[in-house]
Amino acid sequence: MRIAITGSNGQLGRALQRELAGQSLMPIDLPEYDITDLGAITAAVRTYAPDLIVHTAAITDVDGCERDPDLAYRVNVLGTRNIAVAAQQSAAAMVYIGTDYVFDGTQQAPYREDDAPNPLSVYARTKWLGEEYTRRLVNRHYIVRVAWLYGDGPRNFVRTVLRLADERESVSMVTDEWGSPTYAEDVASALVRLVAQPAYGTYHLPNDGVCSRYDWAAEILRLAGRTGDLQLVPSQNYQRLARVPGHVEMRNYNGAEVGVTMRPWQEALRDYMGQQGLLA
Repeated sequence: MRIAITGSNGQLGRALQRELAGQSLMPIDLPEYDITDLGAITAAVRTYAPDLIVHTAAITDVDGCERDPDLAYRVNVLGTRNIAVAAQQSAAAMVYIGTDYVFDGTQQAPYREDDAPNPLSVYARTKWLGEEYTRRLVNRHYIVRVAWLYGDGPRNFVRTVLRLADERESVSMVTDEWGSPTYAEDVASALVRLVAQPAYGTYHLPNDGVCSRYDWAAEILRLAGRTGDLQLVPSQNYQRLARVPGHVEMRNYNGAEVGVTMRPWQEALRDYMGQQGLLA
């Protein structure tokens, strides 16, 4: 299979390249490729003629999107439109990587794939519009929402918590923002299983279970054998530009129906930290 991967230098892009090492791959990322240039990116993709495009590229800096909404729109919305057009012209299927932030976090029950989004921030709205372009322009599409993604690389939540524990006497974490820590390698593996069958549609594929940012940080420090103090703080104590959902649990209903399930976030975290040499 010929597969194009946008955002190939990101955490999920690198994980996908490892998972798909036996396939013919076209990595797409700056500076060689600019997804906001419609003519250039569609020409490049047509020349490669992929069977599948996995679109992971996005601006994911939530507060940064508030500071520069035009850039967020250009990359997350128009860039996705351009990739969808490229998929359409190449007769390729497309995977779009979405986010739990399309929901507002007020629902008492877990969110299913067909629950109505209500994005609260520029980032969330641009990711939702990216979903809409994918649905409208590509018949054979998979929209895969993930949450709190981390993976191989020097910058992610796990490494940030450990760095702060090294630098400070105590680490402050919010207790009223809940989600599902999700390991990029697990998402990559799940995507390979998902695209092996033509069950197109919308999927929720975070690691199983939810926790607060505080709980996640506490588990990271526990696994690393750190004894540093961890402080509980409410989110209103932090000055953020973007509104973020308070409690989002996404239920993997559609994926489970076709045999694609995700392991608990605690198990995935332990594996990641073990592979990175971060365990006590």
